[in-house]
Amino acid sequence: MRKKFLAGLAAAAAVTLAVSGCSAGGTTASSAASSGGDVTLEFAQWWEPELPQGSLRALMDKFESENPGIKVKLISGPYASTKEQVVAGAAAGTMSDVVGLDGAWVNDFVKQGSLANLTDLMKSASFDESQLAAQVKLDGSTYMIPVANFVYPMFVNEDLLKAANVSAVPSNRTEFAAAAAAVTKTGKASGWVLPLDTATPNGIQNDVMSWVWASGGSMLKDGQPNLAGNTDVKDVMTFIKGMYDAGSIAKGTFTMKEQDKVNEFTNGRVGMMIDSLAHVNLIREQNKDLKFSVAAIPAADGYSGKRGMPYASWGIGVANNSAHQAEAFKLVAFLMGKDVNATLCNSAHAFPGNTQSVPDFVNADPIFKQAFEIYQAGTATNEFTGLPVAEDLMRSFDEQFQKYLAGKQSVDDALTASQSAWETSFKG
Repeated sequence: MRKKFLAGLAAAAAVTLAVSGCSAGGTTASSAASSGGDVTLEFAQWWEPELPQGSLRALMDKFESENPGIKVKLISGPYASTKEQVVAGAAAGTMSDVVGLDGAWVNDFVKQGSLANLTDLMKSASFDESQLAAQVKLDGSTYMIPVANFVYPMFVNEDLLKAANVSAVPSNRTEFAAAAAAVTKTGKASGWVLPLDTATPNGIQNDVMSWVWASGGSMLKDGQPNLAGNTDVKDVMTFIKGMYDAGSIAKGTFTMKEQDKVNEFTNGRVGMMIDSLAHVNLIREQNKDLKFSVAAIPAADGYSGKRGMPYASWGIGVANNSAHQAEAFKLVAFLMGKDVNATLCNSAHAFPGNTQSVPDFVNADPIFKQAFEIYQAGTATNEFTGLPVAEDLMRSFDEQFQKYLAGKQSVDDALTASQSAWETSFKG
């Protein structure tokens, strides 16, 4: 079953796209000796705040002990702020030596020439890439390696549902809308939370298209945009608008980021959310009294097929501007090693990026056991992974979707405008 997941992930993530005019040149060799002292690598990521305290630093200490002359400085922050920092660094040529990456960022960074070619670095280091579960490639070369992989189930505040007299966790859209309305009517919380901030538009991927995938639908046809006239996507949009108009969605959705969503749920102000398993530890640390569980994302009424479950990866890459690319790749290789990768994924409660790693968390915790059972019954799905300018696609859809929710255009007009924007992005 683990192999099934990894095989599916590899097929989804290792999409090779033809990118014209992109360059990822730059030096691939550096040494501590050349600078006459220790090399200090900056490692920018959002992982440390989402891991048990001290766990990532402990791995860095282990790396340093095994690689004398190389030090690691962790640059840590929430996902949104890390993204802003990495984007700014890419534009200015000041990106940290090693960077945590979201697959949606890779295409843009490669076009800018901001990421080093990991295929070249792997060859130089004689790294065995057969151990990798997946690689994110552009024009035949690897620029991101998924280190840890997370699924996105539905989180449920059990006490809020009980207070709203919701006897069972919703399994279809009608039940979900009714449960969200019931929770909202208690006056204690909102039924659902939907982050649609256009600066970080991953809510379109995780919180909107996830409903399409949960019912076996798709936003693509033959690898191309398929939005205008797509009843699967249209039905999800009208379903969400119904809840929005009913007041069942937490206020501030147009400016809300993913971390805001997690905060709302953690503080007991939201009954249900779709979120990454990576946040389970964070939620527990911040609210030890919160009683919650996870479940499959509700499907369209009457749907009986396999349910798609969105997933995302903690990806890793090396900056093209780094003067220490060889040392930087040593850190990448360290994190992808069998035992270290298993340790990291156990701490994060994620599926490993090394095919030989075997995490032991699945049966040790009821929340993660639930999530794994949901995964086993469904299919890991993320149609944005590997698409050109994936974040721009989310943003252009987000802008049209917000206009629809606000009553400024029809659902068909929103889909037609999104289709046009996506076709332009694919051609560019």
